[in-house]
Amino acid sequence: MLFTPEETTAIALSLKVAVAASLASLPLGIATAWVLARVDFVGKSLLDALVHLPLVLPPVVVGYALLVTFGHGGAAGRLLSEHFGISFAFRWTGAALASAIMGFPLLVRAIRLAIESVDRRLEQAAATLGANPLRVFFTVTLPLSWPGIVAGTVLAFAKALGEFGATITFVSSIPGQTRTLSSEIYGLMQAPGGESGIWRLAVVAVVISLAALLASEWLVRRQRRGERD
Repeated sequence: MLFTPEETTAIALSLKVAVAASLASLPLGIATAWVLARVDFVGKSLLDALVHLPLVLPPVVVGYALLVTFGHGGAAGRLLSEHFGISFAFRWTGAALASAIMGFPLLVRAIRLAIESVDRRLEQAAATLGANPLRVFFTVTLPLSWPGIVAGTVLAFAKALGEFGATITFVSSIPGQTRTLSSEIYGLMQAPGGESGIWRLAVVAVVISLAALLASEWLVRRQRRGERD
């Protein structure tokens, strides 16, 4: 076999976590990017700083904060577990949550830049024709921001795929449950004779990242061709 069962499980889990993290954070990322790009309010700089905070904080700090907040002893963790049956600590959903938070700044920044590049006169023209703000957003702003949305989603996916510090602090590295690609590579680094496994998994990470980049480029080009047609 090309990969051991443990490596195959780690690859599958990493893809699951990365897809869940990037897609689950997308709606909030679009909303946050629009607010930062189009709305002026007191505290906007503070919100912008909070959104980008995971980029400058050590990932271990983010993971520990999540563990204290959403762990079994945390207030949010107990509330979600007792009333909704949702648990994040030491589960793959926790890895997805940690990865989503670490990739959120990259997602928001790419989408915000795309929204800011949209000509406001087009939005104003749609509004003068009777479109309400929600319709203007979905029919004008969102389609024209499509390249930035795709780019941000790919960046969030790539960040989630390679996230290590926050996830291992929050959900540890439990085989078959929370041991992602990065955790598996780290484990192989500690084991004698693990070099071949490290190289195999490194190649997988490169291939997945390249495939995501190529897919995003194809989607953007397809959307632009549709606009021209």
